[in-house]
Amino acid sequence: MQEIKDRAASLAGLALERDAIFLYDALAKIEKDPARRSAFERIATSERRHAAIWEAKLLSLGEQVPASKRPSWRVRQITLLARLFGTRAVSDMVKALEGYEEEIYGAHSDVAEVTDIAADEAKHADIWRELDAGKSEGAYRAGLAETKAREPWHRAGNSGTLRATIFGVSDGLVSNAALVMGIAGATTASGQGGFVVLAGVAGLLAGAFSMGAGEYVSMRSQTELLERQIELERAELEAMPEEEEAEIAAIYQARGFPDDEAKSIAKRLMADPKIALETLVREELGLDPEQLGSPWGASIGSFIAFAIGALVPLLPFILLSGSTALLISIALTAAALFGVGAAVSLLTGKSAIYTGLRQLAIGAAAAAITYAVGSLIGVNI
Repeated sequence: MQEIKDRAASLAGLALERDAIFLYDALAKIEKDPARRSAFERIATSERRHAAIWEAKLLSLGEQVPASKRPSWRVRQITLLARLFGTRAVSDMVKALEGYEEEIYGAHSDVAEVTDIAADEAKHADIWRELDAGKSEGAYRAGLAETKAREPWHRAGNSGTLRATIFGVSDGLVSNAALVMGIAGATTASGQGGFVVLAGVAGLLAGAFSMGAGEYVSMRSQTELLERQIELERAELEAMPEEEEAEIAAIYQARGFPDDEAKSIAKRLMADPKIALETLVREELGLDPEQLGSPWGASIGSFIAFAIGALVPLLPFILLSGSTALLISIALTAAALFGVGAAVSLLTGKSAIYTGLRQLAIGAAAAAITYAVGSLIGVNI
């Protein structure tokens, strides 16, 4: 039984590591910044070492090492986006992929090799934390002795801009498809397709401006609240440094550090007010000062994304007419809904087919209901 588990873990692990090698090699080639490129090369080297471990494990089990296959769809899409927009644009996706690796290895935790590899993989969190903070490799290594970095893939996708953009394009597709189909059901049969275009354009503009304004107000209020909390913590640090140092020591004592060591760490952190404040904000408030989000980024991203999504079901009615426009609109909308759902899997780690079909089902249900209601209204009128 254990041999079967070992074989399954080895094959799964080898596939993961080969994907990671391909991805980090590609990121290193794309990246222009020497420090970031060096970090990607280091991770790629680590992944090669892990792949070699799984190959050796398979051989020890009497299995033949499978030939390298084409990278997974997810890795290919991340690589393509990195080539188009740069490595920073895909950082959340790469960190989500690291989290997916952690999840797979967790399912095989009873296999001996997994423990060592998983511990080694966790070091990649330190490298990504360093890249996100924009620090030099040496400076961040020195800081590891004082504070433990949180694994960044557990925060992947928390960016307000990214969240708003994904939500915006999905909402634009679903809401305007429902609106367009509802009007089409009531008017197209009567040769009044111009109403569809008018309603669709109105829905696009109203929805895009509403999304943009709503996201700005929401994100602005959120960042102001978080900034206020940080400022209060800064004031406490300046007014009561001894009490704050004791709080930091208590944090590390609660994590299992001996009292003397916890107090020593707290004293060293307090020597740099900026690091002390960051530690208190992270530990007491549960906030990441570097992840507060951008109100303008969220607003503009959601406006553009909603408009793009809303344009998809509307475009055929602008260029064509009658049943042809309706059928093409349905086909384009279905493809776009599936594509948006599949794209979400780059961040969530879920199956692209599952998330694509889920999004398609939601959009199709909304459009079908409004089309049916529109048809009934059109008949009655």
